[in-house]
Amino acid sequence: MSLSLQPPHQQSPQQQPSKLFYRIGEVSRITGLEPYVLRYWETEFPHLRPEKRKSGQRLYTKKDLDNILQVKKLLYQSGYTISGARKKLKGRGRQDTDSVLETAKKEIREILELLK
Repeated sequence: MSLSLQPPHQQSPQQQPSKLFYRIGEVSRITGLEPYVLRYWETEFPHLRPEKRKSGQRLYTKKDLDNILQVKKLLYQSGYTISGARKKLKGRGRQDTDSVLETAKKEIREILELLK
C-alpha cells in the first residue's frame, strides 16, 4: 500500500486527463480546489482567464490548468500572499523574456562569427 500526501480527490499532474478543454468541476477535482476559489483567483491573477461559452460556462485549457497549479503551489506550499504570488508570476514572465532575448543574441553573435 502506497502512502500519498495528496488528498484523494486531487490528481497528480501525471494523472491529469489530456483534453483540449476542462470544465470548472473537472479543474476543481484535478487541483483539489473548490470552484469558488478558482473563480476568485480569476479576479486576482490576470493570466487566469478561461474562455467562456455563450452559456457562461468556463472552459479551461491545459495552460490554464498549469497556471492554476503554479498559483496553488506559490500560495499553499511556498507561503506567498496573493499579492506576492502575483508579483512573482509577473516577474517570471519578464525573466522568461529576458532569457529568450539573451539566447537569441548569443545565437545571432555565433551566426555572425560563422559568416566572417
